[in-house]
Amino acid sequence: MFPSGTPGGPYGGAAPGGPYGQPPPNSYGAQQPGPYGQGGAPPNVDPEAYSWFQSVDSDHSGYISMKELKQALVNCNWSSFNDETCLMMINMFDKTKSGRIDVYGFSALWKFIQQWKNLFQQYDRDRSGSISYTELQQALSQMGYNLSPQFTQLLVSRYCPRSANPAMQLDRFIQVCTQLQVLTEAFREKDTAVQGNIRLSFEDFVTMTASRML
Repeated sequence: MFPSGTPGGPYGGAAPGGPYGQPPPNSYGAQQPGPYGQGGAPPNVDPEAYSWFQSVDSDHSGYISMKELKQALVNCNWSSFNDETCLMMINMFDKTKSGRIDVYGFSALWKFIQQWKNLFQQYDRDRSGSISYTELQQALSQMGYNLSPQFTQLLVSRYCPRSANPAMQLDRFIQVCTQLQVLTEAFREKDTAVQGNIRLSFEDFVTMTASRML
């Protein structure tokens, strides 16, 4: 699911592949966990992720809903993660298709967020807590995507709050990069000659896109 981070042919599509990080205090990605200990984690579940799970599972149901996830995750500017990103992540790690994730799904989600957070911090070169247009263009290029400045500007216009210097928060960065990765995988399946272009009927295009929407 996570390519190595090197350019991948004519269209790229790298995602974070470094070691999992630890959430810095009161910054990037999640609020501080509650007063739960780290002991008693189920097999194959990271103890720290288990501690987070207990803190986020506010109704103690044994599952994390989208509402609970949204309440737990914050950007560096203290805004909550947007609904679209939270729903996307729930859908990615909800193996039972119940609209909730259990402790195993949350453990995988926790690692997923840490990986993207590490990459976000890497490209946030001025340490502002957000990704500017220039930083986003550099990030996409270094991930291996051969995309125009106009496309990057489109992403900024679509996913960044309107301001004199629009910038992308962590939640939107995760959403954009994950969707790019998913669409790249779909494109690669059709681009058997690895030329960077394909011919599709309208229905094939709609089917390819709809089947990969998160």
